[in-house]
Amino acid sequence: MKCKFCDSLDSKVIDSRLNENGTSVRRRRECTKCGRRFTTFEEYETIPVLVIKNDGSRQPFDREKIKRGIIKACEKRPVTLSQIEEMVCEIEKEINNSLEPEISSKEIGELVMKAIKSVDQVAYIRFASVYRQFTDVSNFIELLDDFKSEIEKKKDS
Repeated sequence: MKCKFCDSLDSKVIDSRLNENGTSVRRRRECTKCGRRFTTFEEYETIPVLVIKNDGSRQPFDREKIKRGIIKACEKRPVTLSQIEEMVCEIEKEINNSLEPEISSKEIGELVMKAIKSVDQVAYIRFASVYRQFTDVSNFIELLDDFKSEIEKKKDS
């Protein structure tokens, strides 16, 4: 690793730590030439994924869009930022592990709904209402009925 102070290519690692979700490594390094210390970060190299939108257009996958959507759904709910970050990481990992170069926005929406549903039921209903573009109360009632029957099935088993 090139020293940012003297441009020497020789440095030694003093300390290494994984970030909270284990997706990158933070390394403290010391230049063997000038003795100054600096920090580097290593991340996995990922295959770029394109998202196929409903209109057929394509755009690069953006984890921040998922995070913003989840934050909005979880607003004023007892969901921590670390829980949200964990959901986003799991969704991103699932998308990257598929090894597919493209994914539909519908598939991403379903992954997000599945993740939110396991954390907060109210946030799930909020997200589903926007994602599925509810137009009236009957859509809500239908979703709530489905949700209620799922809960009852879990209680019975």
